Amino acid sequence: MILIIQNLVTDPAPLEQTVVKVPSLPEVYRSIAVPISGAPWRRFLAFLGPGYLVSVGYMDPGNWATDIAGGSKFGYALLSVILISNLMAILLQALCVRLGVATGRDLAQACRDYYSKPVAICLWVLCEIAIVACDLAELLGSALALNLLFGIPMAFGVCLTTLDVLMLLWLQNKGFRFTEAIIVTLVTTIAVCFGIQVLMSRPDLGSLAVGLLPTTQILSNPEMLYIAMGILGATVMPHNLYLHSSIVQTRAWASGEVDKRQAIKFATIDSTAALSLAFFVNAAILVVAAATFHQAGRYDVADIRDAYQLLSPLLGVAGASTLFALALLASGTASTLTATLAGQIVMEGFLHIRLRPWLRRLVTRLLALVPALITIVWFGEDSTGWLLVLSQVVLSLQLSFAVVPLVIFTSDAARMGVFVNPKWLTGVAWVVAIVIGSLNAWLLVQTIGGWLS
Repeated sequence: MILIIQNLVTDPAPLEQTVVKVPSLPEVYRSIAVPISGAPWRRFLAFLGPGYLVSVGYMDPGNWATDIAGGSKFGYALLSVILISNLMAILLQALCVRLGVATGRDLAQACRDYYSKPVAICLWVLCEIAIVACDLAELLGSALALNLLFGIPMAFGVCLTTLDVLMLLWLQNKGFRFTEAIIVTLVTTIAVCFGIQVLMSRPDLGSLAVGLLPTTQILSNPEMLYIAMGILGATVMPHNLYLHSSIVQTRAWASGEVDKRQAIKFATIDSTAALSLAFFVNAAILVVAAATFHQAGRYDVADIRDAYQLLSPLLGVAGASTLFALALLASGTASTLTATLAGQIVMEGFLHIRLRPWLRRLVTRLLALVPALITIVWFGEDSTGWLLVLSQVVLSLQLSFAVVPLVIFTSDAARMGVFVNPKWLTGVAWVVAIVIGSLNAWLLVQTIGGWLS
């Protein structure tokens, strides 16, 4: 791992090399018009949308498992981790916007352009692992929602989720704006469901405010650190960095410097607003768990199924559990599309291999299907909670391999031109990258130490 990170910093290929310029997601590249005249707010509206596709990854079923586990066991203490993770996400997604607009390349293409083939292949493999881990969380979450709402057995529900390729084909034929509208609707559904549940749970606002302040106990307590890293992995997702740098290019802005600066500004506002909504959802999940389960002395609730079964009885509201399951189904459904797009972007960018979206989706889903079915059949349906948390820790461990190249590229004036990061932004970005890498290393040390003891 250390060797690969070192190569990320020291192994870029010369800028003079010949690069084949293939648009990212060519079927939707620059397909959405941006008004060249009129009020600025009209141009701003043209840039609304991609941020909400990215935000889906910050509130997918993997987040639910880690937030529920953290809230039930440690109360409001890990709210600070959600807040810090979200601030990191806002910064990193802003860098993705800058890269995509300034260079016309997504992160995968930029890595392929400027790193040697062995390093690019390593980055591709690591990114594919992250996408499979993400898809595993979506698969388990969707199957679990179907089980809770309709009584469909988990093993059958897991297999049923492979049919989402049909939904993908239908959406892609309707255009990218329609896809964005569907995602915004699903995200709004999740936010409304959890907004109602927060009101039902009546959290302690004083304890909630204290929970937003970080504490050293998070680093000293291995169990708390494990869940915190799961929250980080579930919040700042590596495949979202590849996704955002690509889909921001669906807008057909003019090629001048002023137009690009405006594109960066509006797209950054879009992603910041969307990620602020994602912060509310993540915080709401943890707050509901803390106010309901931790307050009742149920520190062991770490499974979505247990949360569903206990929510209505502990709150005394019959519809609370149904709202919970509906939001989970919306989360899994929305996450399906964004993972597919990210997988397509990564494969095309790193390998220059183009598969039909339904085939790419099927391959990714089958890779996640195997461990899910083995876990369900061998260990039982109640064992999926730990697998969800583990998938998010895997995502966290992959994060540095996307963050480090992103910071390097956006800080290089030769590649970015006048849109290069200002020095203060480069400094903050490197601090974020170092913090993420350090926490991952700390997690590995704690985990290995736990195994040896």
